[in-house]
Amino acid sequence: MIMQKGVDYVGISVGYICHDGKGNYLMNKRGVNCRDEHGAWDFGGGSLEVSETVEACLKKELKEEYGVEPIAYNLLGYMDVFRNLNGKNTHWINMTFLVLVDRSKVINGEPHKFDEIGWFALDKLPIPRHSVVPIVLEKFKNQLP
Repeated sequence: MIMQKGVDYVGISVGYICHDGKGNYLMNKRGVNCRDEHGAWDFGGGSLEVSETVEACLKKELKEEYGVEPIAYNLLGYMDVFRNLNGKNTHWINMTFLVLVDRSKVINGEPHKFDEIGWFALDKLPIPRHSVVPIVLEKFKNQLP
């Protein structure tokens, strides 16, 4: 039997909110090859692998998803994420970072997963949004530039 992260045991993920330092935030629209919530807009992130540090995961996911290295980043905090997906209760611990990136270097590094990417002001974020986005915004809104 294959055990599933977040279902059979608590999964750990590294999430991030990328910004350009000018009030714009980077999001991706999840395609059919993403694990869940297809068509929803998300900030980005990935699951932590065995023997991988949180910071190494952050940098790896940024490079994979958006083709960039961070100019600067800081840990906003963590959150427990409880969801029910396809009838299964899930539990993830998400380490969430605020990341400054060079907007001119951002690409859709995973076009097989992301239908599109875009930059948005906080008051004009696209919908539908991934179910974790409102939780992230509520928890960390006072720390966003």
